[in-house]
Amino acid sequence: MIPSSVALRCPAQPDRPALLLRPWEEADVPALRSAYRDPVLRRWTRYPVDSERDGLMFVEDHRRDWAEGRRFGFAVLEEDSGLLVANTALKRPDADGPSAEVGYWTAAHARGRGVAPRALEALTAWSFAAFAGAGLERLDLLHQEDNEASCRVAAKSGYAFEATLPAAPPEFPLSGHLHVRRARA
Repeated sequence: MIPSSVALRCPAQPDRPALLLRPWEEADVPALRSAYRDPVLRRWTRYPVDSERDGLMFVEDHRRDWAEGRRFGFAVLEEDSGLLVANTALKRPDADGPSAEVGYWTAAHARGRGVAPRALEALTAWSFAAFAGAGLERLDLLHQEDNEASCRVAAKSGYAFEATLPAAPPEFPLSGHLHVRRARA
């Protein structure tokens, strides 16, 4: 079992603050609601956070999924200010399988500042280290085909384009891209 006290860090860069990735907390709900007011973010996510109750359910769902080993979601914060800038997650439906999926979003105010690639790199390194003994060999990154920003993040993060996937309505109404990153031997 992976403890829910995991904290990952991305060091500061000359023009970018240090990032802290940690499990979601109730205190994040106001910033989470603010992030979800962005129509661009809402376009790419499946679960809207429109109210305090929705935000608390988001946090509780993440805690439950973490405890059950199904999904390991991290709030991504600027370490010094505590400002919420992103979300990233490892989705592991088959705990003993060779592959898992990663996902992320970036708050509107943080886009274009290299947050997503840095956070995704920290999540990727942690995932391969934490689940090496469980046979994790590859991480899949899936996004809708017209999400060019996610394509750029995948490339910057070393996730190679592998295939275009057909639409699967109603959940995935448009075709998508599959990017893959493999564990280093």
